[in-house]
Amino acid sequence: MRSARSPTPLDFVGTDEFHHGKRVALMAAAIAGEMDWPRSRCEAMLYAGMIHDCGVSRAKEHRALTETLEWPDAQQHCLRGAAYLAACPPLAHFSTLVRWHHTRWEALLHEDLADDFRLDTNLIFLADRTDVLLAPYLSGSSLKNDILWEFPKIVERITNLGGTLFAPQLVTAFRRAAGRESFWLAMDPAYIEDQIEDHLRLVQPVELNIAGALAVARLFAQTVDAKSVYTLEHSTRVASIARQLAGACGIHGADLDKVEIAGLLHDIGKLRVPEEILDKPGPLTREERAFVMRHSYDTGHILGKVFPDQPIAQWAAMHHENLLGTGYPSHEKATAIPREARLVAVADIFQALAQERPYRGHMAKAEVMSRMEHLSSEGRIDPEIVQLLHAQLDRCYSLAVD
Repeated sequence: MRSARSPTPLDFVGTDEFHHGKRVALMAAAIAGEMDWPRSRCEAMLYAGMIHDCGVSRAKEHRALTETLEWPDAQQHCLRGAAYLAACPPLAHFSTLVRWHHTRWEALLHEDLADDFRLDTNLIFLADRTDVLLAPYLSGSSLKNDILWEFPKIVERITNLGGTLFAPQLVTAFRRAAGRESFWLAMDPAYIEDQIEDHLRLVQPVELNIAGALAVARLFAQTVDAKSVYTLEHSTRVASIARQLAGACGIHGADLDKVEIAGLLHDIGKLRVPEEILDKPGPLTREERAFVMRHSYDTGHILGKVFPDQPIAQWAAMHHENLLGTGYPSHEKATAIPREARLVAVADIFQALAQERPYRGHMAKAEVMSRMEHLSSEGRIDPEIVQLLHAQLDRCYSLAVD
């Protein structure tokens, strides 16, 4: 299975400011180039920059990390990210780097780490904090022209932190790279995707077998589910239920795994939804509902890049469509909704009903099944899949809550 070369979902964590990971990646690669590191090491810095914040899923934490150069609680997301990556074989080699990427250089010198590794992880820290200093010059979808006159102040600020926060040799390389206007103009939101693509054209696309794709999907699912205490394990449980029902439908082999991946990632668009909305116990405002309603479209957009040659994005993005054509975001007709998408939709509704939410407690098995049968009788969800669900109710309910 071919996967995209850029792990774009993590750029949605901030909810109102995107591309932090890509900017860190580009800065790190540029500075690594100034260090005359081998191409393979520069490429590793590009990838490390894109995934360094995989332990961040809550917008509140993201804001804290981007409002000050040093936040006392920064290590928490480093530890989470390292644990997520350690459990993901295709990306496990980045685990330790992520673990230390908010540690001062003067502290790294006292850790039992290889010299090259100290520089690698500290480079991500330097690029990450440089992006914090760049933030005031980013406005929506544009980079303010003032950066062309103001960037020497950022360079001076980083320079003054050499030997304490950052390795002196990295600061020297940073000064060379950041002394060019092009270093900063490359961070313009209008150009950032093209800049990343230009870099990635020079490397081989990531080829994942199905086990690797499942591992990456589980990594992203953990990040999504951690946004709210009410959605913990939601994605993994939806994936398990969808796989159970898919097997009962006669789906097998790689297609069964792809259904599970779609279940794991169906809510990845919720990275863009503030947790204050997900955790709200009362009715949502019109604006808040709009945040929630767009998440399935965002899911399709993200997964279309992550799995460009697979139907996974379509199956996942359709989980709020219904057979009456009144779902969202595309109001698809029943004939346009594949069986696999219907499976994910049924699994999503079933698990959500069984799981406690901020506006209600969890539902008992019989009540959940009654709700599912009602939706089926209205023609909203596939009656054949609901029949399968009824036949395997005990197993599916256990997957939903145990």
